[in-house]
Amino acid sequence: MLLSKREQAQLERRLITALTEACETAKAEIVGFSWLTHEVDYALFPSSLIVVWVFDTLASRNQALACGQDKRMLELTTQALLAAGIQISQVMAHLHFDSEEQCRRMNAGDWQQRLARKRFMKS
Repeated sequence: MLLSKREQAQLERRLITALTEACETAKAEIVGFSWLTHEVDYALFPSSLIVVWVFDTLASRNQALACGQDKRMLELTTQALLAAGIQISQVMAHLHFDSEEQCRRMNAGDWQQRLARKRFMKS
């Protein structure tokens, strides 16, 4: 689906608003969860969309996943995407779970570098 620059900007605003709401909900519910972000190449939308859920530590991330919190994050992401007018059939394939600790250890805290690497690994 080829989107004009204006459509991309509108979609990006809707997506940010919806994901911000999901983030705030998750902060109140999921121990160790810190923030989330997304990456997208609109030339390859929606298949290029990646939502990254970031925890404070690797242990927090692993604990949340072991306790089944990935289902809650999937639910929150799905709701956010629908609120933004985006329909993706397999949302879980667009989710990544990461931690501040791993970014510091592997990328010296450089999230741009880390996210670019994840994007490269995804394609």
